[in-house]
Amino acid sequence: MSYLLKTEPSEYSFEDLQREGRTRWDGVRNPLAQRYISCMRVGDLCFIYHTGRVRAVVGTAKVASEPYRDEKGLWVVDITPEQRLKKPVVLDILKKEPSFEDSLLLRMGRLSVVPLTREQVKRILELSQ
Repeated sequence: MSYLLKTEPSEYSFEDLQREGRTRWDGVRNPLAQRYISCMRVGDLCFIYHTGRVRAVVGTAKVASEPYRDEKGLWVVDITPEQRLKKPVVLDILKKEPSFEDSLLLRMGRLSVVPLTREQVKRILELSQ
Protein backbone atom coordinates (compact mmCIF):
# COMPACT_ATOMS: atom_id res chain seq x y z
CA MET A 1 0.00 0.00 0.00
CA SER A 2 1.07 3.61 -0.54
CA TYR A 3 0.14 6.76 1.30
CA LEU A 4 0.43 10.51 1.01
CA LEU A 5 1.51 12.15 4.29
CA LYS A 6 0.87 15.86 4.68
CA THR A 7 3.04 18.18 6.71
CA GLU A 8 3.46 21.92 7.09
CA PRO A 9 7.09 22.45 6.05
CA SER A 10 7.62 25.18 8.65
CA GLU A 11 6.77 22.59 11.35
CA TYR A 12 8.42 19.50 9.85
CA SER A 13 9.73 19.33 6.30
CA PHE A 14 11.04 16.61 4.04
CA GLU A 15 14.48 18.18 4.56
CA ASP A 16 14.07 17.64 8.31
CA LEU A 17 13.29 13.98 7.65
CA GLN A 18 16.35 13.64 5.41
CA ARG A 19 18.57 15.27 8.04
CA GLU A 20 17.23 13.10 10.88
CA GLY A 21 17.12 9.87 8.87
CA ARG A 22 14.10 8.53 10.76
CA THR A 23 11.14 10.04 12.57
CA ARG A 24 7.94 9.09 14.31
CA TRP A 25 5.00 10.27 12.21
CA ASP A 26 2.73 11.58 14.94
CA GLY A 27 0.29 14.33 15.79
CA VAL A 28 -2.45 12.90 13.56
CA ARG A 29 -5.79 13.09 15.35
CA ASN A 30 -8.43 12.66 12.64
CA PRO A 31 -10.15 9.27 13.15
CA LEU A 32 -10.02 8.36 9.44
CA ALA A 33 -6.33 9.29 9.19
CA GLN A 34 -5.73 7.28 12.38
CA ARG A 35 -7.35 4.26 10.74
CA TYR A 36 -5.03 4.59 7.74
CA ILE A 37 -1.97 4.80 10.00
CA SER A 38 -3.10 1.67 11.84
CA CYS A 39 -3.13 -0.17 8.47
CA MET A 40 0.43 0.82 7.49
CA ARG A 41 3.07 -1.88 7.24
CA VAL A 42 6.88 -1.84 7.17
CA GLY A 43 8.06 -1.06 3.65
CA ASP A 44 4.93 0.80 2.52
CA LEU A 45 5.77 3.71 0.24
CA CYS A 46 4.86 7.20 1.44
CA PHE A 47 4.85 10.46 -0.46
CA ILE A 48 5.59 13.53 1.62
CA TYR A 49 3.32 16.44 0.75
CA HIS A 50 4.11 19.98 1.90
CA THR A 51 1.01 21.96 2.78
CA GLY A 52 0.68 25.73 3.24
CA ARG A 53 2.12 27.88 0.48
CA VAL A 54 3.94 24.96 -1.18
CA ARG A 55 1.06 22.48 -1.72
CA ALA A 56 3.14 19.86 -3.52
CA VAL A 57 4.43 16.31 -3.22
CA VAL A 58 8.16 16.77 -2.63
CA GLY A 59 9.67 13.42 -1.67
CA THR A 60 9.28 9.75 -0.84
CA ALA A 61 9.70 7.80 2.38
CA LYS A 62 9.18 4.27 3.65
CA VAL A 63 7.31 3.03 6.69
CA ALA A 64 10.00 1.70 9.03
CA SER A 65 7.91 0.28 11.88
CA GLU A 66 4.62 -1.43 12.46
CA PRO A 67 1.95 0.95 13.81
CA TYR A 68 2.09 1.52 17.54
CA ARG A 69 0.37 3.77 20.07
CA ASP A 70 2.08 6.87 21.40
CA GLU A 71 1.77 8.19 24.94
CA LYS A 72 -1.58 9.82 24.02
CA GLY A 73 -2.97 6.56 22.64
CA LEU A 74 -2.79 7.69 19.01
CA TRP A 75 -1.53 5.46 16.20
CA VAL A 76 1.92 6.41 14.89
CA VAL A 77 4.58 4.84 12.66
CA ASP A 78 8.25 5.49 12.12
CA ILE A 79 9.29 6.53 8.62
CA THR A 80 12.63 6.90 6.86
CA PRO A 81 13.39 9.14 3.88
CA GLU A 82 13.89 7.67 0.43
CA GLN A 83 14.45 10.49 -2.06
CA ARG A 84 13.50 14.02 -2.98
CA LEU A 85 11.45 14.15 -6.17
CA LYS A 86 13.31 15.67 -9.13
CA LYS A 87 10.37 18.01 -9.62
CA PRO A 88 7.67 18.74 -7.00
CA VAL A 89 4.20 17.67 -8.07
CA VAL A 90 1.91 20.57 -7.22
CA LEU A 91 -1.70 20.22 -6.16
CA ASP A 92 -3.01 22.16 -9.17
CA ILE A 93 -1.55 19.50 -11.47
CA LEU A 94 -3.01 16.65 -9.42
CA LYS A 95 -6.44 18.30 -9.57
CA LYS A 96 -6.34 17.89 -13.37
CA GLU A 97 -5.33 14.22 -13.25
CA PRO A 98 -8.13 11.72 -13.95
CA SER A 99 -6.58 9.20 -11.53
CA PHE A 100 -7.08 11.70 -8.68
CA GLU A 101 -10.69 12.48 -9.53
CA ASP A 102 -12.07 10.50 -6.57
CA SER A 103 -9.04 10.87 -4.30
CA LEU A 104 -9.46 11.85 -0.68
CA LEU A 105 -6.64 14.30 -1.34
CA LEU A 106 -9.13 16.39 -3.30
CA ARG A 107 -12.39 15.39 -1.59
CA MET A 108 -11.14 15.76 2.00
CA GLY A 109 -8.45 18.39 1.68
CA ARG A 110 -7.69 18.56 5.40
CA LEU A 111 -7.08 14.82 5.77
CA SER A 112 -3.41 14.43 6.70
CA VAL A 113 -2.96 10.76 5.70
CA VAL A 114 -4.36 9.72 2.32
CA PRO A 115 -4.15 6.25 0.76
CA LEU A 116 -2.98 6.18 -2.85
CA THR A 117 -3.88 3.77 -5.62
CA ARG A 118 -1.22 2.19 -7.85
CA GLU A 119 -2.30 4.48 -10.69
CA GLN A 120 -1.94 7.56 -8.47
CA VAL A 121 1.55 6.46 -7.40
CA LYS A 122 2.48 5.90 -11.03
CA ARG A 123 1.23 9.36 -12.04
CA ILE A 124 3.05 11.15 -9.21
CA LEU A 125 6.29 9.42 -10.19
CA GLU A 126 5.77 10.26 -13.89
CA LEU A 127 4.90 13.89 -13.15
CA SER A 128 7.96 14.30 -10.93
CA GLN A 129 10.43 13.54 -13.74
